[in-house]
Amino acid sequence: MGQNREMINKRGSLFAVSVLAVVLTGCSIGGGDTYNGADAGTHGVTVQATGTAKVVPDGVSFTFSISVLAANTEEALSKVAEGSEKARKALEEAGVVSEDFSTQNVSVYPEYTYNTDGSSGSVSGYRGTQAFAVTLRDTTKAGDVVDAVVAAVGNSVQINSVVPILLDTQDAAEDAREKAVKAAKAKAESYADLLDVDLGDLQYITEISSPSWEARAVVGSNDMATSAKTEIDLGVQEVSVTVEVRYKFD
Repeated sequence: MGQNREMINKRGSLFAVSVLAVVLTGCSIGGGDTYNGADAGTHGVTVQATGTAKVVPDGVSFTFSISVLAANTEEALSKVAEGSEKARKALEEAGVVSEDFSTQNVSVYPEYTYNTDGSSGSVSGYRGTQAFAVTLRDTTKAGDVVDAVVAAVGNSVQINSVVPILLDTQDAAEDAREKAVKAAKAKAESYADLLDVDLGDLQYITEISSPSWEARAVVGSNDMATSAKTEIDLGVQEVSVTVEVRYKFD
């Protein structure tokens, strides 16, 4: 019995020492910001920060469709082709190069009339459609291009979206990246002050999110009866970059 108690006491002492060693290795401060020296061999802090830059869009994405209902598929596709050719000519005359517009889809399918009880009836015609995506690099003329396509094609054109976009994001991304790095260092310094230690050298930096931005649709005005011109309001868009850094504590 005496030997068993001695062995239990020794095991309890070893367990207590092990727990104390784990506690002294490092401690969590919360969230993604951690004061922990176990992984780097020295005490330090790992933080994340996001930098954001606001920039005026330098392009406009314009998508539209030519849609025609005809008696048969051949006639539907033929009329769609006529409308599409008018749209292409309007784009070219407006200064849009062929590399900046493309066909997204061509389709034809039957449309049906429906009975009062909800059941399908006879075929009312065949719907032909061709969809286009256009990149407008001169934002000052974007509204004029939209109006030109509408005027050329007429009622068979459907405007799907007109969205300001960023074509050149390099400057905005660099600005956002610089802000993210400065914010991360300021956060690390704040932890150092709270813990009454000196902030040491940078251990590593990782960009954990590529530059990102959100395209926003705009509402223009187009009243052909009163010859009102479509105006595209660009607004501003935000480009964001998130980084993770680790500093050691001296």
